[in-house]
Order: sequence, then structure tokens, then C-alpha cells
Amino acid sequence: MILDRAVDLASVEGLEGLTIGRLAAELAMSKSGLFAHFGSKQELQLATIDAAARRFSAAVIEPTLGAADGVPRLRAMADSYLAHLDGGTYSGGCFWAATSAEYDDRPGPMRDAIAAALDAWLSELERQAKIAGSAEPGRFAFELYAIVMGANSRFRLSGDRLVFDYARATTDRLLKGLPG
Repeated sequence: MILDRAVDLASVEGLEGLTIGRLAAELAMSKSGLFAHFGSKQELQLATIDAAARRFSAAVIEPTLGAADGVPRLRAMADSYLAHLDGGTYSGGCFWAATSAEYDDRPGPMRDAIAAALDAWLSELERQAKIAGSAEPGRFAFELYAIVMGANSRFRLSGDRLVFDYARATTDRLLKGLPG
């Protein structure tokens, strides 16, 4: 419950805006009670990143595990990824987009944890693209990620859900270019 709320708050205000005091107030807990769970703001932030990764896995990756590897799994992952963002999973949009922008130029443990989570996702996309016969699986993974992040960014600014339809059509074209 604590980390679920922390993920939602961080998607809106960033990890720097996530404080023990703010989170305690949101959850009607004492600061000392919350502090006992984490010990420091940095530990709270790192735990929040881990919770966001678990939420992403449960919402985007795990539902696709029944699809065959390669194109079927990539299609399921793309659909799941877009539905995850279109469905309002986070109060402030994609947690990863928000925190990536916040920490992209700030070295340290938060940046490293965010980068590791995104690298794991892109590695799985790349692995599936390789199975599907992509000549450039790294590029394919990047393009799929860029399509979805572009849709998320545009939706957050415009509120127009049509961008998710555009992203789905673009993803379909990208998948049709794979040999298997």
C-alpha cells in the first residue's frame, strides 16, 4: 500500500518530490512510522523504483507470457504496453517517462536503478525481436519503445487518446516488417 501510493506520487511529482513527510500525510501515517519502513528518502526512492518495476512486470510482461516467443509475444507486449499507459495505471502518466526525464543527467543510485529497469525491458524486447528474426533487434526494441513513449508523451500533453491508436498502427507496421 505504501509503495503503491509512492509510485503514483512519483509519476506526478517525480522521485525528488516524494518525501517521507508527503507520503505519510497521503497515507495518514506518522512520519516516524513511515521512516521505520525505509530509513531514508533515498531508500524510499529506491524501493519506489523497485515497486514500479514490479507493477510494470505484472501489468505488461506477465500477461504476455502465454504468447509464443517472437512476433506473437512482441505483438502482445506492444498491446499490453499501450493498454498499460492508456488505462491510467499511474496518476501522472508513465512512471518511467517521468523518472527518466528527472534523472537522465543526474548520476547516482536513482539513475542507475531507473536505467537498469529500462535496460531490462529493452533487453527483453530485443531478445524477442531476435527470436522473430529481426536483422537489427536492438534497433527494433528502440523503435518499439520510442513509439510507445512518444504516444505517452503526446497523450499527457494533449489528452487525446487517438495517439494510442496511432501508436498501435505504427507498431503493427513495425511488426509486419519482421520475417517470423
